[in-house]
Amino acid sequence: MKTYEGKIVDVVKREIFSGRLHVQDGRIKKIERCQVKSKAYILPGLVNSHVHIESGMVTPRHFALESLRHGVVAAVADPHEITNVCGEAGFDFMLNEAARSPMKIYFGVPSCVPSSPFEIGGAVLDSAAVDRLLDRDKVAALSEVMNFSGVVNGEKELMAKIAAAKKRGKPIDGHAPLLSGETLKKYVAAGISTDHECESLEEALEKIKLGMKIQIREGSAAKNLDALAPLFKIAPENLMLCVDDLHPDDLAKGFIYKMVIRLLKADYDFFDVMRAATVNPVRHYKLDVGLLQEGDPADFIIHGDIDNFSILKVVVDGRLVVKGKRTLIGVGRVRAINNFNRKKISAADIALPSSSEKVRAIRAFDKALITESEILNARLEDGFLKSNVNGDVLKIVCVNRYDFDSKPAAAFVKGFGLSKGAFASCVAHDSHNIICVGTDDDSIVKCVNKIVENKGGLALCDGKKVFAMALKVGGIMADVSCAKTAKKYSELSRLAKALGCPLTAPFMTLAFMSLPVIPKLKITAKGLFDSEKMEFV
Repeated sequence: MKTYEGKIVDVVKREIFSGRLHVQDGRIKKIERCQVKSKAYILPGLVNSHVHIESGMVTPRHFALESLRHGVVAAVADPHEITNVCGEAGFDFMLNEAARSPMKIYFGVPSCVPSSPFEIGGAVLDSAAVDRLLDRDKVAALSEVMNFSGVVNGEKELMAKIAAAKKRGKPIDGHAPLLSGETLKKYVAAGISTDHECESLEEALEKIKLGMKIQIREGSAAKNLDALAPLFKIAPENLMLCVDDLHPDDLAKGFIYKMVIRLLKADYDFFDVMRAATVNPVRHYKLDVGLLQEGDPADFIIHGDIDNFSILKVVVDGRLVVKGKRTLIGVGRVRAINNFNRKKISAADIALPSSSEKVRAIRAFDKALITESEILNARLEDGFLKSNVNGDVLKIVCVNRYDFDSKPAAAFVKGFGLSKGAFASCVAHDSHNIICVGTDDDSIVKCVNKIVENKGGLALCDGKKVFAMALKVGGIMADVSCAKTAKKYSELSRLAKALGCPLTAPFMTLAFMSLPVIPKLKITAKGLFDSEKMEFV
């Protein structure tokens, strides 16, 4: 039997007391209240309630290593990125890799592969497949239902997926940006219980009143903590913390624990904040994750300073996995999977003939996934539309990675601010086709073709030289450490900003320009799409 002593933080009963934990066979055998010499604090391990591991561009085991280092012992992951690319083989890959790590990674079965019928992806996950996968070990939920119009209109296939989750008593996650009124009521009435897309307090409160749990998100591009933090004074029992999409540089800096620190420094109630990071997700998803109660799995973190979360040790199932800043677990290599079939493109493939410089353009914003639709002026040259660099109206293209010679879609976007060059990514939600924004067609072509050469990953052209980051697993994940991935990614982000891009996370914002289930105007491999009118424009 192993004994740990210190100030025990009981988030369930909302109290802190001096005592000892007695751990046997991976569980808390006994909690003894007594005076001890240790001044350390023992708290339940943190839970990331909604994440796409693939957005960190690392495999589950590397994600686990980094998460544990920051006190996050469990996560509910939605593997719809790799499933959109590789289908059930991608889903299996994530579960199998996660099982080789001590971190408690639970999964949702993707409900929308593809996310919308207006996308071109690498796979389709129908209701029969969803029904089958819901019975897999470590599956906790049906993942975010992005096709809200399909729910409201009672689309047969989608409703069959929802029914399969209900039959098993598994929660159904939502994805409903800006949805309100009668449409929201129909969406929630279908059984959807969470949402991580709230932009404002008013939006979140309307959803809470209808019975939804709000997952406050602080990702690389979408950051909602400041706007939604006041919910802790209104409805703390309805809150969880999540990151949704976090790129490798942010993953390496820590995430959930940083949200906790910010909330505590803003004087929100300690136990309300801690419960949002522990009790609430554990109970909502019925996770086998310990909450420092007798009989629980021995999952906890030991801190020297409760205010700043100075982590001394992390224990999962009674096993010491982190000591100081050092992780005590090994990470082997994986056998990469992929689905990429694309020839290179030429400038002629993305040429846009026109007699007018007026264009309908996507308007992108920093730290937001929602876009606007604006009529702006591109540059007309010899009967073809070019980027208007001075006006920040730049060409954006989306190239189908799964079809060898299909024609790319091309349009315009404002908000990326490049003064020269281009940058591109095959991490492009949710179908992960190639998306690129640039000031000139030559730079765009160079970036796209570098990604074709590498069968995925990221690329940047400074007008002459091309820089790239290969992602060998599905074209969206690297099989190296988070530190190495973050270093390469940070360098590409720095180069993008050096080209004039003002965005906090240039590649993350670009990745969401192709997701048609988030308003208002996006570009898919099929063309420019208005998600409010639900039609190509």
